[in-house]
Amino acid sequence: MIRRVRLGMLTPSSNTVLEPVTAAMLANLPEVSAHFARFPVVEISLREPALGQFDRAPLLDAARLLADARVDVIAWNGTSAGWLGFDTDEALCAEIAQATGIPATTSVLALNEVMRATSADRFGLVTPYLHDVQARILANYAAAGFDCVAERHLGDPGNFSFSEVGADVIRAMVGEVAAARPACISTFCTNLRAAPLVAELEREFGIPIYDTVSVAVWKALKIGGVDTSRVVDWGRLFKM
Repeated sequence: MIRRVRLGMLTPSSNTVLEPVTAAMLANLPEVSAHFARFPVVEISLREPALGQFDRAPLLDAARLLADARVDVIAWNGTSAGWLGFDTDEALCAEIAQATGIPATTSVLALNEVMRATSADRFGLVTPYLHDVQARILANYAAAGFDCVAERHLGDPGNFSFSEVGADVIRAMVGEVAAARPACISTFCTNLRAAPLVAELEREFGIPIYDTVSVAVWKALKIGGVDTSRVVDWGRLFKM
């Protein structure tokens, strides 16, 4: 009998990209299924109400609901640690594991793992975020030893609106960042429809592109014991 692998995904409530893109990535893995639990996120900014959306209580409540489905891993599919600090995701993963007995990961921690594994300390960053949010992300990465050599952002407080950014806009932003020849580029927002463009853009620019939806799926599959090379046409990441 084939062993089923269930991936539990914590999802911002206003996100409309993460679920269909994740399902598409897993389409050729019949034994793997993704299961989603939402909690309220409607704005990405440094205003106190927006920061308060990422208090751990609602995240832990959502994680406990995923545990009822006996998932093999729980992944926080969000980039809030980019501006709140990487330690917030480390603490969240520890609390999820303690509360549910299930290993946990996040988009940001998975991205950082990949960047370190590939020695990509010179990176490019593409986001839809506000200027001050972007500045906070850059500061946190600089403190961790990563040098952002080029970045583009849209100045949008989102969160729902991120999903409406067109493919041509994303292509143009990635192209502008690629001109600086970073070791990798991150499309950093789980409601930005960038992951379906990654394979195409990697071929065009010859630079690895690590999308934050993709890295969460990649790491969740690794934890679940699934060969990620079976995920085809979604970028170089899945060959790692």
